[in-house]
Amino acid sequence: MNKKNKVAAVAAGVDTKVAAKPAGKEDRHFVTALARGLSVLSCFSSGEKLLGNLDIAKRCKLPKSTVSRLTYTLTKLGYLVFVEENGKYRLGTSTLALGSAMLARLDVRDLSRPLMQELADFSKGMVSLGSRDRLSMIYVGNSRSSSALTLSLDVGSRIPIATTAMGRAYLALIPEREREDIMERVKELDEVAWPATRKGIDRALKEYRETGCVSSFGEWQSDVNAIAVPLRPGGGLPPMAINCGGPAFNLSKEFLLSEVRPRLIALVRQLETSLGMRG
Repeated sequence: MNKKNKVAAVAAGVDTKVAAKPAGKEDRHFVTALARGLSVLSCFSSGEKLLGNLDIAKRCKLPKSTVSRLTYTLTKLGYLVFVEENGKYRLGTSTLALGSAMLARLDVRDLSRPLMQELADFSKGMVSLGSRDRLSMIYVGNSRSSSALTLSLDVGSRIPIATTAMGRAYLALIPEREREDIMERVKELDEVAWPATRKGIDRALKEYRETGCVSSFGEWQSDVNAIAVPLRPGGGLPPMAINCGGPAFNLSKEFLLSEVRPRLIALVRQLETSLGMRG
């Protein structure tokens, strides 16, 4: 992978080594072809709508001939669409159908929407619900204030797990063994940045134990402040997280910690009670 693509992957929190991980070859139940096809689809982050076979091959670390067969098959099935004008692919309607079916079954989205909107209006920021995908968190719910001074992220947006408040909230809730595995993969993705990244995660874990909330002030993007709280949605779903954030000039560290934090914690507790996760 060249430097440009690796930088893009790191920024989005994409695990570029998924297709090359040896674990699949050691597991007789692991279907390598399926894993590779899903890795191709995972290359299409919310910020990049079009990718060519060469782009995908570099990101998945697969031969271009293999990628060509995968993209051909995915196109035949409607998961990709070939755009003739530039010789690249975009996601097809079949992926939209899968995502829509999943979102429609997330009761937590319906229950959280009015609570998140109330907090967004109070904070003049953006409040989002997210779940993990490899080394990223993906927004599955989003509420904005009427203020124009909010982030341009929306449902489907992908943010890195290690440097964002939402990602750190997720890491704070999961078992230590699972967290260490994720952190090892984050380290492999960018060893130069790892010492600072590890320090931020360790600080967030301590912060969660002491306050029930984690933060990221200018650590994901220098001009973005955010706090987040992990959520147990129940119903067999994995842990999720809810954050509140926005431009640093609009949402100060002091305001988020003193005014927004208790409201965000109360929001998550109320939501977990409604979902039957609290007595």
